[in-house]
Amino acid sequence: MTQELIANMLGVSRGGVTEAAGRLQKLAVITHSRGHIAVVDRPRLEQLSCECYRVVKAETDRLLPQRAPLKNTAQVIRSTRVRSWG
Repeated sequence: MTQELIANMLGVSRGGVTEAAGRLQKLAVITHSRGHIAVVDRPRLEQLSCECYRVVKAETDRLLPQRAPLKNTAQVIRSTRVRSWG
């Protein structure tokens, strides 16, 4: 995800995203390089974010509950295979 894409999604300038990413990297919360942003310390990132993050996260969790990961993808593919009726 590029800083330009993040800026467009948030409706802010690319420079603002660049500045924020630089500050977060100095705090060792993220690392970023061309086209890549990695969260290094998620609890700290959540702590540094505004209250709107918690509100949006709570609403997202309420509306889109987490599903358990598939244990055996091959089994799921076999069970959903379309059968020929000819």
